[in-house]
Amino acid sequence: MDYLYWGIIIILFIAAFAALVIPIIPGVLALLGGFILYGVFFTFEPFNWLFWTIQGLFVILLFGVDYAANMLGVKKFGGSKAGIWGSTIGLLIGPFVVPLAGIIIGPFLGATLAEMIVHKKGITEAAQIGIGSVVGFISSVVTKGVIQAAMLIYFFILVL
Repeated sequence: MDYLYWGIIIILFIAAFAALVIPIIPGVLALLGGFILYGVFFTFEPFNWLFWTIQGLFVILLFGVDYAANMLGVKKFGGSKAGIWGSTIGLLIGPFVVPLAGIIIGPFLGATLAEMIVHKKGITEAAQIGIGSVVGFISSVVTKGVIQAAMLIYFFILVL
């Protein structure tokens, strides 16, 4: 039975990392779900208040990084709130319209179109803002991946 339990926990951890590039998967919930299932299947003994406090701070950091990276990427390239919203909407819709490539094309087109429509920016300037949204998204994925890896490493240090 232990193999089955570990299999379920590992699937949740894999889903958390898949969520880095598939925005509809709630990655942080998958991670936390894996931690909780470990406690249910095995024991909660290693998870003291310090563990949950540190993991909670990591969760807050994940949400902050997600928001800040997109915002900074768009703003650094001259974008506005419209570009940020367009990028976010494009990130959510893009993968459904263009599987795989939509994760990059969606934020780019969303930010570009939002800046062109709302602020009447030219195609060149709007496209630069779109590139900023992609840069922000990629930096967010990398940073969140590092944070999630740290969360898992801390988990495995305690349970193994």
